Amino acid sequence: MLELAILGVLKEQELHGYELKKRLTDALGTFSSVSYGSLYPALARLEAAGAVRAVTPAAQELPAPAVPMTGSIAGEAAAFRARRAATRPARPSRTRKVYAITERGEALFEELLVTDSASGDDDRAFNLKLAFCRYLPPDRRLGLFEQRRALLVERLAKARTTRTRKGRDLYTQSLVDHGAETTERDISWLDRLIAIERQGGESL
Repeated sequence: MLELAILGVLKEQELHGYELKKRLTDALGTFSSVSYGSLYPALARLEAAGAVRAVTPAAQELPAPAVPMTGSIAGEAAAFRARRAATRPARPSRTRKVYAITERGEALFEELLVTDSASGDDDRAFNLKLAFCRYLPPDRRLGLFEQRRALLVERLAKARTTRTRKGRDLYTQSLVDHGAETTERDISWLDRLIAIERQGGESL
């Protein structure tokens, strides 16, 4: 899921590691705890796979400062020293690596967006995919929503078979009821999204 999030954010803009981490934290609540210890290995994997590439921003050359003519020998000498210092090569500075998505990364992003999650964390995976599904064609979006709906219907059916199991205390039963009600609301919400997609993607 982290690779999917990175590729989705890089589709919008080339970013260096700090900016990328901040964008993931600001835009994706599900990845608010992403650390540099997980971000940079993920970037290295994507770079090795040819999905992202590192680009170094070109250094900008600063124009030499304009030094007015003074008419005196001391002033002319000072002006000469200033111009020479301005044209002297600067010591190389450490530049931050900037990451950009590649054509392979674009294809991998779409592949990850429509692939079933193997992590078992279906809710978080779907929320992340929903955040980027605007990049999918309508038929792929519809497939994503219908697949999610089928999963929730199955989850609700299992919950209903055990909803009133004997021996539960009030609080455990309340938690089970809340989970079932939340799933029912999510199904209704997906029904609206599916209807919108079938009508041509009109706004909610």
